[in-house]
Amino acid sequence: MALTTSLDDLSILLIEPSAMQANLVTRMLQHQGVRHIETVDNGAAALMAMTSHDPARLIVISSLYLSDMAGTDLVAAMRADEALESVPFILVSSETRPQVLEPVRQSGACSIVTKPFTEQQLSRALYAAADYLNPPDDLDVGEIENLRVLLVDDSMASRRHLRRLLAELGIERITEAEDGKQAVALLADTMVDLVITDYNMPEMDGRELTEYIRTQSWQNSVPILMVTSEQNMGRLAAVERAGVSAICDKPFEAGNIRKLISESILR
Repeated sequence: MALTTSLDDLSILLIEPSAMQANLVTRMLQHQGVRHIETVDNGAAALMAMTSHDPARLIVISSLYLSDMAGTDLVAAMRADEALESVPFILVSSETRPQVLEPVRQSGACSIVTKPFTEQQLSRALYAAADYLNPPDDLDVGEIENLRVLLVDDSMASRRHLRRLLAELGIERITEAEDGKQAVALLADTMVDLVITDYNMPEMDGRELTEYIRTQSWQNSVPILMVTSEQNMGRLAAVERAGVSAICDKPFEAGNIRKLISESILR
């Protein structure tokens, strides 16, 4: 995977209360070529440590359960801080309950790595985070900068995360909606080239929005990319039947979004 910044230029802040687990992850990171690793064991120390790093070169890897806060609280604090809101966040946890992980997914986390994990799994998450920091110039700037995108998500943190990613690709003409109902109103008089929507939203969810666009909107052929943490295969199958162009999981890899945009729009 080509990166504009090598891993040895990046700094990793590892938040892990277990010394044994911290040593294991550190060895894995060193084996991947990471040279700058700082380890702390709680959220408050992590937030303090982040102030001494260049956010453009920083990746945060955190356990979910810390002594003073949950990893979900830590990533929420980061997203609320203008200086840290774009720092890639990787969660490492044995937790699998959707209701516990959902706040992390909605925050714009780059990856969730499930314990126990292999070095290859950690490596994939690491490269996805590095790719997010330094997107390769693999799309035609002249074509993509003119794209008009409607971004639909009830999570402000998720919208900010996607907006930054789209901006890094050169897309600046972005309109936001908090749910499907608001998106429908915007589509009535705003022409777009791409709709990026979440699935689970109040008022009108992603499936209902997709069905509306395909059957009632004057823009019924616009590509629809769904970015969602939904895991129910029946619901996802219903979304596909409704006419979605592509589905991307939350948390998502920046490279996947670029690939889907390229395939859906720039064909």
